Amino acid sequence: MDRTNENQARLDWALEIACEAGNVTLQHFRQPTLEVERKGDDSPVTIADKAAENLLRERISERFPDDAIIGEEHGQTAGTSGFTWVLDPIDGTKSFIHGIPLYATLIGVLYGDPADASSGTPEVGVIRAPALDEIAYARRGGGAWHQRGSEAPQQAKVAQKTELSDALMLTSEVGSFRKRKSGQGMAAYLELDEKVRLARTWGDAYGYLMVATGQADVMFDPEMNLWDAAALQPVIEEAGGVFNDWQGTPTVHSGEAVAANASLMPAVLESLKGR
Repeated sequence: MDRTNENQARLDWALEIACEAGNVTLQHFRQPTLEVERKGDDSPVTIADKAAENLLRERISERFPDDAIIGEEHGQTAGTSGFTWVLDPIDGTKSFIHGIPLYATLIGVLYGDPADASSGTPEVGVIRAPALDEIAYARRGGGAWHQRGSEAPQQAKVAQKTELSDALMLTSEVGSFRKRKSGQGMAAYLELDEKVRLARTWGDAYGYLMVATGQADVMFDPEMNLWDAAALQPVIEEAGGVFNDWQGTPTVHSGEAVAANASLMPAVLESLKGR
C-alpha cells in the first residue's frame, strides 16, 4: 500500500467534508434559539456539534467504509484498514455558544493497528475555522498549508522567535490549569506568563492554527482528548514546529499538549516538565 497516496486521498476528502460540516455549524452560530446540553463531564454540547459529526461520519463511510471513526459526540466505529478518522465537530464549543468565532472543526487521520484504532500515529490533520473562513491542513511529508477565504493556499510556517521574552503565548482556558492532577498546573502557567511578552486565551484549536501560521509562538493545554489533539500534530510539525506533551514526548495520547518552534520548546518544557 502506498501510504502517501492513501494519506493524500484522505486529506482531499477531509478538506471537502470539513467545509460541509463547518457550514452545518454556521447554521446554528449566533442563533438565539440555540439550546445547550451538559454531558456527563459537565462540558457543553449543542445540536450543531451532533449534526456536524453525523455528517462527517456519513461522508467518511461513503468514501472509506473500511476506516475506523472516533468522534467526540458519537464514540467509536470499528474498521479494518488501519486508518482511523478522529473527529471533533466543534472544538471550542464554549466559544461557539457565546458567539465567538474562534472555534474549529477538527479532522485527524491516524494510522496503526486496526485492533487498537485509537493508538495510531497522526498522518493527516485539518483545522477548519468556519466562522472565520480559515483553514490549516497537512499530511505527513506534504508540508502544512493555510488558506483564508478565496485566497490561494499558502505554505504554513511557524515563527522563528528564539526568546520567550519576545513570544506570544496562548492557551484555551486558564481555569483548566487548576484541575491538573499534579496540583502544579497553575504554577506552570504563571511561570510561563512571567516569561513571555504576551499571554492570551485565543485558544482551543485556533491557538494551534495561530502557532502553525506564525501568528503566535506557544500554545499549550493541560487537558486534551484524542479528538482535540489528533488533527493538530501533523499541522504543527509539517509547519516546522514541535508538538508534544508536557514531558517532551511527541504524542497525541498523553492528555495534554504544547506546541512551539524548536528554539522555544526547551525553555517552555523547563517550566512544564514534572508538572
